[in-house]
Parts: sequence; structure tokens; C-alpha cells
Amino acid sequence: MTISKLLVANRGEIAARVLRTAKARGLATAVLRHATEQEGPAHLIADEVVTIDGPTPVAAYLDISQIVEAAKRISADAVHPGYGFLSENAGFVAALEKAGVTFVGPTPEVIDLMGDKVRARAFVEERGFPVAPSAIEDDDPASFVERARAVGYPLLIKPSAGGGGKGMRVVREDSTLETEIETARREGERYFGDGRLFVERYIERPRHIEVQVMGDGQGNVVHFWERECSIQRRFQKIIEETPSPALTPEQRDEICETAAGIARAVKYRGAGTVEFIYAQDGAFYFLEMNTRLQVEHPVTELVTGFDLVAEQLRVAAGDGLSAVQADIPQTGHSIELRICAEDATADFRPAIGNILLLDEPQGEGVRVDSGILDGGKVTTDFDPMLSKLIVHGPDRAQAIARARSAVQNYVILGLTTNTGYLDAILAHPDFASGDVSTGFLAEQSETLTAPGEDVSDLLMAAAALSDERLVSDVMQIPEMYRKMGGWRN
Repeated sequence: MTISKLLVANRGEIAARVLRTAKARGLATAVLRHATEQEGPAHLIADEVVTIDGPTPVAAYLDISQIVEAAKRISADAVHPGYGFLSENAGFVAALEKAGVTFVGPTPEVIDLMGDKVRARAFVEERGFPVAPSAIEDDDPASFVERARAVGYPLLIKPSAGGGGKGMRVVREDSTLETEIETARREGERYFGDGRLFVERYIERPRHIEVQVMGDGQGNVVHFWERECSIQRRFQKIIEETPSPALTPEQRDEICETAAGIARAVKYRGAGTVEFIYAQDGAFYFLEMNTRLQVEHPVTELVTGFDLVAEQLRVAAGDGLSAVQADIPQTGHSIELRICAEDATADFRPAIGNILLLDEPQGEGVRVDSGILDGGKVTTDFDPMLSKLIVHGPDRAQAIARARSAVQNYVILGLTTNTGYLDAILAHPDFASGDVSTGFLAEQSETLTAPGEDVSDLLMAAAALSDERLVSDVMQIPEMYRKMGGWRN
């Protein structure tokens, strides 16, 4: 099939990132924009901007019928969903297929299967891949509590239809089990409209390791190596890297081939990620499969040299995979930092405001996938992630040094961001040694969020109160900011 015009059904940095590859491949491009949304980089890159509307901006991006109608109206051959929103919605894929529009991603059947944690887990376990000891409510609701107890403590309760850490509860004592089950059920119903649960043995001090896979839909699958995503706050990743510092070469091959095997078993089409919990003893267990491009895919691109969006578009067009496994290298080390509008010293409260000055870092081995513009306005309408700072170096130590230098020189004046918090993580000796787990941020919360001198406020006061020469030459502020030590808040 031929794809000549692509609609990106998303916004922010991921929309801009997809559009750049699409334009480089010579495709006509279009992107969505809510009627009240600020202009961003994606709207400047796309050939066409399609206005959508709804009671809220998020509701508009979730409006299947409106987006399918827009794709038909502008004669788009294909839709790329990015991540989030409708990227893992089987109904959206089916509606596009009915309208004769290609979805850049898996089939609705695969999305349905792998999007249900219980069904996905059963599928994987039946084929001999490793899963943690567990109990599934649907197997026998009446005995669920007793079967959960039999798994053994500590337990992790999860909504069957969940994602993003919502509804997950860790239970260490039998006296709280039934209360936590009911709480998790309510949260599952609230967030996903589905209160079904399952529990599994909670692995103490686990690491979160995922593998990037790509399939052609016919059973041919390659992997693009692993990523470590253990640096998380409230089950949300904020720093990702590859290769994982925890794995030996033999373990790396085993976990990556396991992921590829799971993708082959489901005849996976497009880009996907198989996620694992990795225990301190080296054992690993299937966690879930994300049937979309991940936020952290750029670190994989930097160590392999492959453009994963280009690979997605090839597969969607029916051209198959561009490489065999032996052709996919893993060179150097890459780290991604999620730059978010939030206050790490105030329990990660989302921040809002106008971007008075934006100066993003540049240089060798530095990449910024940005969703913001100088002068833009940040609201709570969307996720607080503003951009992604990705670095590459010849080894992990040099990648960390490059990441610290870049984040210290990332200037966003006008609102609070997490750049200082990210730098504090990079500077921590346990991160430097690679001795971390998914509980690292919670364990080190007081150390990492210690307040310091608020340089951004100081600079704004200087700009407002100093002589007219300083106020008129606002572009001096980034250099002043760096001379004063970069971030200090």
C-alpha cells in the first residue's frame, strides 16, 4: 500500500518528532490542534493543522469519530497515534480500518489482547515465558482473596485494565489486604471503567527493564535492545537509559530474545515494548506489553542508529522490516530526561505559567525533543511533560556527565520545572554506580528534593528591577543564568 499523507493524532513533542520523520520521507503531513490549544512546534512543522473541539482539550483528542472524520476529510492515507490518547485503543483502529485509513501500529486484535493485563499474562505464561506468581480474580472471584493470600506477601494489586501505575497497591500485611483490594477496585473503576483485579508477588527492590521490538505482522520480529526505566516517581518514569547497567551480556541476550519471542507469538506489527520486572537475583518476569511507541524511544535510536518512526512507517506501508537482528548494533550509552512543569519540592505539583524565555541545550551528543515554544503558555490541560532531553556518549560515565551539563544549561524561565531535581538524581552516587531500583526516588526523596537558592526568581527580579538596558536585552538572561551556576532550585 502507499502512504502519501499522514495525520498525526497527537500533540506536543511526540507529534513534532513523528512529523519530522514523515516529512523527511517526503510525506504530506497534518496534525491536530484543539481550538484553545497554544501553538507548538508540531503546528509549525506540519503542512496542515486540523482543528478539533470538545468539552475539554483531552476529550477532543479522545474523540474517535471526530478524528476519523478529519482523516477522511483531508484525504490522509494513514494516522500515527504517537503515545497516550488513542494510541492503544482498539476501537479507534477498527474505525480507521473501516474508513479505509491505515493505522500506524498493531491490529485491533493484538491491542485488545495485550492491553488486558490478565489476558496478556495468560497468553505469555501459556507459551512458557516467565511470569511472577499471581492470582487472577476472574479465575474464581469468590476465592480471590484466599488465592491472593496463598501467593505470599508482599503482594502487588493491579487493575486488570490498568496502566501508568494507577490503582496499583503494595500490600505487606494480611490485615490490610481486603481494604487495599477494595481501594484498588474503586480506582480501577474510576480510571479505566473496569474494577477487575489481579495480584502478583511483589519483587523487593526490583528494576524495570523493557525491550524495544518491531514486527512486520507476519511473525518476523527484531529487537532493538533493552532500556532501563527504574527511575520512577509514582510508577511514572522520568529517566531512562540504555544499555541497562544491571545486565551482563548473557542476561541482555536472554531478556531481549524473550521479548522478541513474545512479539513473534502474537504476530506483532509495528513498534512495541515488552516490559519486565528484574529481580536482584537476576530473574526477570513479564510485566506487560505496550502496543505503541514509547516516550523513551529516542535513547534506543541513539545507540542503534535506527529511526524507529521510519521503521513504523515502513511496516505500515507493507514494506516489511529494514534490518535483520545481526544488523542492529548497540553502540555507546544514552540517557533520556523528561523535562516536566512540576515542583519536585511540593510533592510534584504541576506548574503553570508563561514561558518568558526558553533556551534549550545544544552540542555534541545532545538531542532535545521539545513540545514548547518561547512565549508559550503552560496549563494543566495536558500532561506536565514539556520536552525530552536525550544525550549519547561513548560510555555511561560520559553520558551522565553530558546529561548533567545539558540539564544545567536547560533554561525555561517563567514556571517551575524539574530540571534541578533531574540533575540531583544524576549526581547521586547510587545512580552513578547503577545501584538503583524502582523505589530509589522514594527512598531518597529528602536528599533529592532539598530546597536550594531560587535562581530563576532572582533573575526575574533582576530583569524587572534593574536598569532599562538589562530589561530591553532579555536575551542576556540565559548567559547570566549559566554564570550564576545554572539551576539551584
